[in-house]
Order: sequence, then C-alpha cells, then structure tokens
Amino acid sequence: MFPTSTVIYSRGRLLDFSKPLVMGVLNATPNSFYNRGRGSDLDSLLRTAEKMLAEGAAILDLGGASSKPGEPLIAASDELARVMPVVLAIAKHFPEAWLSIDTYNAQVAKETVHAGVSIVNDISAGEIDPQMHATVAQLQVPYLLMHMQGKPMTMQQAPTYTNVVAEVRNYLVTRTEMCVAAGIRDVIIDPGFGFGKTIAHNFELLAHLSEFRIMGRPILAGMSRKSMVCRPLNISPENALNGTTALNMAALLQGAHLLRVHDVREACETVKLYNCMRGAD
Repeated sequence: MFPTSTVIYSRGRLLDFSKPLVMGVLNATPNSFYNRGRGSDLDSLLRTAEKMLAEGAAILDLGGASSKPGEPLIAASDELARVMPVVLAIAKHFPEAWLSIDTYNAQVAKETVHAGVSIVNDISAGEIDPQMHATVAQLQVPYLLMHMQGKPMTMQQAPTYTNVVAEVRNYLVTRTEMCVAAGIRDVIIDPGFGFGKTIAHNFELLAHLSEFRIMGRPILAGMSRKSMVCRPLNISPENALNGTTALNMAALLQGAHLLRVHDVREACETVKLYNCMRGAD
C-alpha cells in the first residue's frame, strides 16, 4: 500500500482533492478535436478562462499541441508561441487561478512555469522528452502523468493489451516511482482514456478505476466528449455532453478526484450531486 495524500503544493499554495475538483480545458491549438466555437486567439481564451473560473473550475489546463489521434508531435518553439501569451495574460488577469500546462516538452514546462503555471500535465509521462522528470523536479511543481500506448500519431493503430487494467496500473506505478526518485513530490495519475485504447479498453478502465486508488495519488478522469462517449451513442462530440456527464458520475463513483472537461458548469453540478450523495456537501 502506498501512502495516501489528497493535497498538492505549488508556488506557495495548497490544493486539496479530499472532495473532487474540476479542470477546465483551454485549447490554444487550431486543430483541437472539440472547441465548441471557442477561438484559439488570446481574447477568446481569456473569455473562456474567465467563464470556467466563474463556473467553478479549480484548475485551467492550457494546451498548445493537439494530442488527438494521428497528430504529429510539434516543436517546443511552436508550442511556446501558442501558449506563452495565454499564460502571461491569465497570470495577469487571474493571478489566483491554478494553471496547468498540457505539454510533453520539458522546455515548454520550464518556461511556462517561470511565467506563472502551477502544474505540468504530460500525456507521455516523460517518455517523449527524457528531460521532463528532472525539469519538473527542479521546478518543484506537481506533475500530472498519463498512460499512453504509443504516441498520438500511432496510438490508435490496433492498441493491444493482455490485461488493460493491470498493465496501465503497473505502468503508472513505475512512472510514479521514477518521478519520486527524480525528486518530484506531488504526482497526479491519469489512466489515459482514449490514448492507445479501444472503446472496450476505456470502459474496462472506467469500471475498475477504483483499483488505482491503491497508489495513494489523486486520480484524473478525462473523458469529455471523447470517442468512448460518441461511438457507443453514434453521436458527434458536439452532442456528447449528456454522455460525458454520465461517465463523469461513473468516474466519481469509482474514486476519481479530478474531472478534466470542456463543460465546467455541468461537471461542477455533477460533483455537487455526488457530494450530496456522500453527505459531504
């Protein structure tokens, strides 16, 4: 059994996951799989950030590199050109906001943290950039690591597992141990719904998400408007809010601490009802 902690520390502040929290998605990319008419220009992103914070988002997750299936990796310089103006603007206009940077590039992590970011969210768990763990340890900020089979360009080309729950859990355990050895104090784990998994793999992970609590780390569930919602219901991402909400409640019932979503108000309402059921609200 691993020691359990629901509190993370960054830049002199604490964030407590003893009750589930919501992370709002901010896409500074021209090719996100779902943007609901939100622009990727600075003014649009600031308006979206303000709306998400007002609706109850505990964290804003800013990404400048699309990770949808089939997407190639991009250079750190290109990514920084997209995200740095947004980081600086959010730090100026919403200085109390917890901002996460969704990146697999250590250089992007370093420069955005120096500009105001509080959490590094790496879909590759340090596999793409071998400098990531050492960089995050030096920055002394929390690290959100995810399981992904392959890379975005190839991850949905016939993903295969013998036991998806055991393999994903073992991977997260190993990568977390590597992070701790590198000097990273606070780690959040993400099983990576939709990243190198079939629809069946995704639902198997969701049904057994509670097994990841043995790691003693906050668990993120990111299923918002993804194919595991759309394909079973034969709908588009634009029509996937109801299905997303249903799966978010399922994740909370399985012990998720953090919901990563495009629709903050609805996710916060889901958390509130979950807390009522627990007698915790």
